[in-house]
Order: sequence, then structure tokens, then C-alpha cells
Amino acid sequence: MNGRDLVRSVKAVGLSDPARKVREVRSAWRRRRADAAGLAPRGAERARTPGPVTIVEPGPGGGVVRFARSELRVRVTAGGAVFWGWDGAEPDPSYALVGGSPEADPRAVLEPDKEGGWRVVSERATVVVSRHGAVELRTPGGVVLRRDLPPRWWEPVGGGTARWVQRSEVAADARFFGLGGRAAGPRLRNGTYRLWNTDPGGSFEPGDDPLYITMPVQLVVADVGTHLVFHDNSWDGSVTLREGLEGAGSGHDRLGSCEVRMDGGPLRCWVMVGTPARVLHSWASLTGAPAVPPAWALGHHHARWGFGSEREVRRVVAGYQERGLPLDAVHLDIDHFDAHQVFTVDKERFPTLPQLAGELRRDGIRLVSIVDPAVKAAPGNAVYDGGMAADAFVRDAAGRVVRGLVWPGDSVFPDFTAGRVRKWWGGLYDERLGQGFSGFWHDMNEPVSFAAFGETTLPRSARHALEGRGGDHREAHNVYALGMARAGYEAMRELRPTERPFVFSRSGWAGMQRYGGTWSGDVASTWEGLRASLALVLGLGLCGVPYSGPDVGGFDGSPSPELFLRWFQLGAYLPLFRTHAALRAGRREPWEFGPEVLEHARMALAERRRLLPYFVTLAQLARRTGAPYVRPLWWVSPEDRALRDYEDAFLLGDGLLVAPVLSEGAARRTVRLPPGRWYDTVTGTAYEGPCKAVLEAPLSRIPVLARAGAVLPVRGEDGRLALDVWAPPKGRTGGGLVIADPGDGWEEPELQRYGVRWSGDELLVEREGEKGGGYPVEYAVRIRGLAAP
Repeated sequence: MNGRDLVRSVKAVGLSDPARKVREVRSAWRRRRADAAGLAPRGAERARTPGPVTIVEPGPGGGVVRFARSELRVRVTAGGAVFWGWDGAEPDPSYALVGGSPEADPRAVLEPDKEGGWRVVSERATVVVSRHGAVELRTPGGVVLRRDLPPRWWEPVGGGTARWVQRSEVAADARFFGLGGRAAGPRLRNGTYRLWNTDPGGSFEPGDDPLYITMPVQLVVADVGTHLVFHDNSWDGSVTLREGLEGAGSGHDRLGSCEVRMDGGPLRCWVMVGTPARVLHSWASLTGAPAVPPAWALGHHHARWGFGSEREVRRVVAGYQERGLPLDAVHLDIDHFDAHQVFTVDKERFPTLPQLAGELRRDGIRLVSIVDPAVKAAPGNAVYDGGMAADAFVRDAAGRVVRGLVWPGDSVFPDFTAGRVRKWWGGLYDERLGQGFSGFWHDMNEPVSFAAFGETTLPRSARHALEGRGGDHREAHNVYALGMARAGYEAMRELRPTERPFVFSRSGWAGMQRYGGTWSGDVASTWEGLRASLALVLGLGLCGVPYSGPDVGGFDGSPSPELFLRWFQLGAYLPLFRTHAALRAGRREPWEFGPEVLEHARMALAERRRLLPYFVTLAQLARRTGAPYVRPLWWVSPEDRALRDYEDAFLLGDGLLVAPVLSEGAARRTVRLPPGRWYDTVTGTAYEGPCKAVLEAPLSRIPVLARAGAVLPVRGEDGRLALDVWAPPKGRTGGGLVIADPGDGWEEPELQRYGVRWSGDELLVEREGEKGGGYPVEYAVRIRGLAAP
């Protein structure tokens, strides 16, 4: 018995709600006992390094370099991505990859390098392997982007999985981004970041880490170039980052460094090199194209834990309608379940739920249901009985069904790493569809099991199928939510084959964009929480997850009118625009904050509705290219060091720059503009970048600038698609892409290209043909910015 845990148990029982605390103490001890019985202690370990090269075997796209105590497999794919894996690690099996291991590039060959090393040369990158196992990634011109030092393993003497560490060096000016959803981002400063999906157990702010989505995905941006590195390993681990210093100490640069530590699993990684756009396109090609949400999911959503009844839902919806405020979706939380049991309905509070859903849908409002993975462990509960009959639940090392503690009480958990279980679980969504729901948000799927001490998740010794390979929760934990998202998405495709699914998940892992998006989770209702909201959206986008957004106003607490409004204004320009709050938090309806906030919120909603065709275009482009809707300011100018350090503004697609107000009482703000001319979309004032610009930010709006030459699809006053064209300077050209909404099905929409050019004193807007010809412009066009010189 651990004495500290015993003290925690006694203290916990003495807190408020002692009955619940007693259950949490029991849950914690149950988990502790399961791991004590199911996991062998590591004991003595033996350290190992690769040693010297002994033999080399060329193969397709690279080959195998054998060392005295390990071997390294290097492969360049036809798409330009580079793979290397130690100890015989192959690309498969992998939860991140889609469609199996990519085809090798036959032009890439393993050949001798100087000083006894070897290299693989390809079109986009060169990989150099030293005779002692260091691996360098170089540009085609020979400039080093990244240098991995020889790895080190620690192997249990009595057998078992080895833990390992991989240290790497990058340029002194490099900046790190990614690693999933990090509240302290998007630029990841010096520190250690854990790789273990975690419910923080309350509202979080920038100092809290880890959170719900962790990914071993780094985007590294430096003067010499941009590269993405993905260590394909779902075990518990950490990444320690240290930015470099130019001219440090004696005048020499101190390189930046990265140290990846894993408690087990393969040491293998993928690397992609190029511009940020090219890198994210390669990442999407490797791990799957982002799912395109239905158009209604790009509108405004309103959610709350604690609607409590159909009457309250109708009251809130009527409040939007009576005030003429757009509303596209309403989300129901766990309070609409019968005693918090998933796939049920509280018939007393929601007696006519299908009728309510039908009424809302006739008004253009969709109903979205929460879905938790925990199933109440009670005979007579249809989901529990069906899961037991199907042997669908996670078991411990002794073969007993693992029990945890979640909202419905003692609960069991489906094993989403088994295809047959995903199929069974997916069939349960038919009940939700029958209730009238159009989409789903997955919650508590890290997975969470309440506990008074220790980790609030399943025992690490819990057994999982892992697609037939077998293993335990140490490997399955981080991909648990990914499997749940896959189950829900594939079920929707089967149950509603003519409609694009809408699924978003609090937790996930690399590749989750294939099935939908995510949201911030329980962000604090503070100005720090507001800043964390933007950091999460930017960071997730750079990990290939383009559709996300925060709980507008924060999850818990009562934001001030100013904080709520500034959050609402930011949310209007993020992919997922959703207000949400906890059970005992303050209201989140715009009219609850007074008439001034209501009118300013109305303006933000109107602008979101006007920009809906632009969001549709960005969603379709994300599927085709992997580019996030929300992009850092350095997206098109990664060589601009000043832009790399700006984190409080962003690009929305190629055409707009959004500078949200993230500080209390601010009526103006400074932003560094990328190169080119930018127009204030309200005042028309032109700014010439790169520069620092001071922008007016009255309470009525946040600054939004349009790039000169941009062609933006918008919703015209008549409700039809129209084009906003921002004039380029005389002698310059512009253009943009438009993908009209094809509906919520699977029809492949047409991509239209528009060009803008000057002909004397006349500005021409032309639709470009694929072979150089042109087509008539079929939309109404509004030219803006002509007054600027």
C-alpha cells in the first residue's frame, strides 16, 4: 500500500459529496490493484546503442543499414515522405496511416557517403546515416534540417518492451509547433510536453499540460526550411524542446534540440520537407484527407450542459428566432440521457424528442447528441447487455471486464481497437438517428474513469485487441478515442449513406481528421482561457486537424460581458463556432449580456453567415490539400522570423487576416502583417506589409484585414453566392478559389479559379479555364479597395 495514496483516500472522503468521493476512492484502488496484478515490475535494465555499421542492404526507396546491435530501415516514398525505423520497425501496423504503407520511390537509392556513412538521395530531401547511427535530414542543396543522434534503448533484463530516447538537433533559429492540442502554444517554448491524452479534471488555462489530444507530431520552422516529423508510437512518452540561441556564449550558435522519450513501442518516424502547405499536403496524403463537415456544421452552434428539458431547449431557440439571430445547431449534453446512460433518453424531461428534432430541422436547426464511451454496468441496461453478449468490453489481465467510474456510476468500456466492437458500437447510433439527431460529439473518451488519486483512466494493464495483435492500455490509451471516432463515422456512412457525417471528438490522435474534428474541451472562462482557445485551434491545424473551435465564453464560470463578446467575435472566424457551458456556469445566450453585447454579437453572427461560402471553400480545400482553415501568420512567409513569433493573430485561408482582441479593455491592437497590401474590411484603410500596424478594435468588432487581390466567395444580400474582390495595387494581379456548396451529400463539387488583373484603368475579374481559356463570371461581383492608391 502506498502511504501517500492512503492519505489522499482519507482526505477525499472528508470532502463535500462524501458518497461520490467514496466511489472515487474505490475506483482508484481498484485500478491500482489491477495494475499491481497485471503489470510486471520492470526490474533491472540493460542499455543499448546501435554500435558501428556492419552491413548495408539497398532496397526499394532506400534500404537497410545494419549495425552491431540494431538495424535501421530507410525508405523514401513516391510522394516524397521519408520513413526510417529502428530494430526492424516497418510503417505498418499503424493507427495513423491510411491505406497502408505508401509506395517506395524507385529513384531513391542507398549509396555510400563520406566517413563510412550512407545516404539516400531524393527529389525533396537527402537522408544521411553515419557509421554510428546518427541520421541527418538535409535539403536537396545539402543544408541540414535535422540531426538525430544515435538512439538509446533500455531493455528489461527479464524480457519485455524496451523504453527508448531519441535526441535531435535543429537550427538555432528554429521554432517548434504541434504536438496536438497544447494550451501554451501554438509556438512551443522550452519545456517538456507529455504524450498521454488527459482530462485535466477541471477548467484549464495555458499552463495546463497535457490535455485531451496529444500527438507525437512536430512542425519545425526555420530559415533553412520547414519539416514535419511524426514518431509513429502511441505509448506514453514525452517530448522535451529547447529553442536555440544565435551567437550564444562564445559567438557560436547553440542549436535547438528535441528529445523524445517513450515507455515502449517502436522507434520509427516519418519526415516531410517543403513549404508549410506542401508539408501539410504530404501529411494528409499519409494519414488521410480531413473529413468535410456538412455545410450546416459551419454555422453557429449553441450547446449547454443543463438544458434540462425540451421546454428549455424551445425557450432558448425561440430567443434566437425572436431576436433574428442565426442558429444552425443545438447540442444536447448528458442531462438528456436517462440517468446519464448513453443511447437513452430521459422520457420525463424529453418526452417527444423526435418531434422536437423535426420542428427544429424545419427551421433549419439540427440537433446534435453527446456520446460517451462509458456504459453503465447494470443488467437490464440494453447497451450493457448487448455489449456483454458481444464480448465488446475491455478486460483486465485476468480476463475480467474492467470497471471504472463515470457519470452513470460503475461503468464498462468498449474496446475500440477491435473491428467487430466498432461495428457493434456503430450500430447503436441508429437509436440516435431515430431520435432525430443529425450529428455527434464524443466526450470523456481519453478515456476517463474518475478516481480520487492516480490517473483518471483505465488500468494500464487492461487488455485490448489492437486489431488482433493484442496488447494493453499502455499502447491503446492514446488511440482509444481515434477508434471511437472511426466507429461513429463509419456507422454514419452506413446508416445515412447519402449524407456526410458530422462527428467531433474531445480526444484523438494522429489521423483523427479522417473522421471529423474536435473542440477545446473545458477551457476556463478567463482571458487566459480565451488566449488558449486560439492556441489550440492553430496548433491542431498544424497537426492536420483543420476543424476545431473552443467553448465560446469558456466552459465553467461566468464571463464578463466584454470577455464573452471578444470570445464570440473570435469564434465567428473559427471553423467550429459553438457556445457551450457547464451545468452550473453562467448563461451563454448573447442577449443575457445586455443590449450592447447583443447588437455586437448580432454583427458577428451576420458576418459568419455572410462568410459561409468562404468556409465551405476552405473545408473542401482542406480535404484536397490538408491545409487548415486557420493558419499562422507565417504560413506563406515561414522565412520571416518576426512572423514566426506572432501568435495572437491568424490567417483565415489565403484571403483574410483576423486579429482578435485577447486582452481586457483593449480598444486597439498591434499586429505584424505579412508581405503585401492588406485592407481593413470595415474602414477600407490599406496597409503595406511587412510592417507592424496599429488597428482600431472598438467593442463592436475585431480587426479583420483582406489581402489585396483576394477573391472571396460570400453570401450576397439575396442569399446567393457572390464574390468580394479586393483590388490589387496597379500593375499587380490577384485571384482566388471558389468551391460552391454541393449540399450535404457526397457529390464532388467543382473547383473554380478566378483571376484579377488590371487592364489600363479597368479591373478585370475572370474565371480561368483549365487550358488557359476563360468562362463567364456567373456570380455577382463587388469590387472593394479601389479608393486606395
